[in-house]
Amino acid sequence: MELLQQFFERHKELAYLEVQVKQAIQVIVQAFRNGNKLLVCGNGGSSADADHIVGELMKGFEMKRNLLPSLQGILKEQYGERGAMLASALQQGLPAISLSAHTALLTAVSNDLGGEYIFAQQVAGYGKAGDVLWAISTSGNSVNVNNALMVAKASGLTTLGLTGETGGDMKPFCDVLLNVAGSATAGVQELHLPLYHLICRLIEKEMFG
Repeated sequence: MELLQQFFERHKELAYLEVQVKQAIQVIVQAFRNGNKLLVCGNGGSSADADHIVGELMKGFEMKRNLLPSLQGILKEQYGERGAMLASALQQGLPAISLSAHTALLTAVSNDLGGEYIFAQQVAGYGKAGDVLWAISTSGNSVNVNNALMVAKASGLTTLGLTGETGGDMKPFCDVLLNVAGSATAGVQELHLPLYHLICRLIEKEMFG
């Protein structure tokens, strides 16, 4: 892929992850094509990254994604001019959910069960075999993230980890591990962003290009 080659020419410090990046794209694209979904989780800055990833997938990122013609036709047929406006304005989304985004649910689980279960509870509720969990932790040692990975593995989800150099405790729970060089939180996050942007761009290209 030309885009992949250009990326690793610009980011030589990430070139050793080329195989893993291709694997990550493959498993997420396969899930979407099979009618499954992507769950994403992380704490703090990684929570913001989870939201960011979902934002790139649930609407057009670099491409305008027209709604499925069948849905466009139904909207126009049932709702006339207003339906035509919806058919023209809306874009085809890829089903991705940030597990960091539901404040009432997060606080309920934290209060009633404990903060270490906030993501695992959602994986138990949302997750189905064939889905993908994308777990983000700069250290790889976030207990609530790793609990979610364990539930995901037990439930038949494919697991993708985005972390720092060692992989930390999440390493054995990840089918695909993207472990960027570095251990300092800020430095790891600086490498996470271009990497997940690349993955989102290539997923979009595969699905709509």
